[in-house]
Formats: sequence, structure tokens, C-alpha cells
Amino acid sequence: MNKVDLIERTRLRKDIPPCRPGDQVKVHVKVREGGRERLQVFEGVVIARRGGGLRESFTVRKVSFGVGVERTFPIHAPAVAKLEVVRHGKVRRAKLYYLRELSGRRAKIEERRSRIQEWQPEADVPEETADEQPAAEAQAAPAETAETPEAVEAQAAPEAAEPEGAEAEAPAAPEAEAEKAPADTGE
Repeated sequence: MNKVDLIERTRLRKDIPPCRPGDQVKVHVKVREGGRERLQVFEGVVIARRGGGLRESFTVRKVSFGVGVERTFPIHAPAVAKLEVVRHGKVRRAKLYYLRELSGRRAKIEERRSRIQEWQPEADVPEETADEQPAAEAQAAPAETAETPEAVEAQAAPEAAEPEGAEAEAPAAPEAEAEKAPADTGE
């Protein structure tokens, strides 16, 4: 692997959802006005993605008051505070520059209806720790040993501690049912 790629890997953002050309996105951009900083939302259709690694960028197009506006954003730049995918578009091209000549309904992109799971950033995904793994194994162990006589007795012991009304509703022992079965058949 290239040394530059190793250095860039530490700077790549993991909170950016996957988006493709044709997707409608909301880009929250940090804007500085004097001494204040605020967020400005730019919503439009992704018409192109280019580059790779730290230098990757994408172009978003929207029509504002009848005028087409395109902005190019670097994906991993700190100026992009947040990227939201509003809907996924169904397109067959990597660059959608043909949308520049279209207007109105002709410029509308059909929505892609597939099983796309809700994306969550890698930082929010909880990792299973070493303390949780033995607890999960301990819960699975009683189910495996439930057939041994010791396990049956251990399970019966908590039932004895229940109130008297609960014992009255308990089903009859299997031996008693086996004695009744031949008498019921009429033999």
C-alpha cells in the first residue's frame, strides 16, 4: 500500500452515508459570517462523484427560483458538517450532466425501491466487549444441559418457592397420566 494512503486513512470521515449519483441529498455546510458560524442546508440531486480517498468530491444540483445551481463539495472536508440522503434515485449513468438541459417533470428522477437498510455510522455501532461474551455463553449453557437429571431438579427447585395457589394449577405428574391412559381406552 502507498504511504500517502496510510496517512490519508486516518483523516477519512466515517460518518458520511453512502450516496450515488441520482440520490437526493441534504448537505449541511458550515458558513462563516464575520465572527459567527452557522449551518446552511443545500438540498439537491447528486449529479457526479469524482476522485478517491481524501480528495473525493461530489457535485449537487438544485433549481432555485428557475435557475440551476450546482455546488461541488469535498466529502471529507470539515466544512461539510453533515450529509443526509433523502431518497435514492434510479439512474443508469455515473454522471448526470444531461439534467442541465432538462426542466420540470422531465428532470425528475425515479426513486429506487430496493431493500436499503438504514445506514448508521461506524462510530455509533457498539462493539461486543470481552465481558459480554461469557455472559452470552452462560445463558446458552443451561439450555444445553436441561435434559440431565440435575438440571431438571435445579429447575424444579424454584417452582417449589412459588405461592400455594400456583402449585394447584400445575399439571399432573407423567406417571399419573400413564396409569390413567389404559383405563380410558376401555381395555
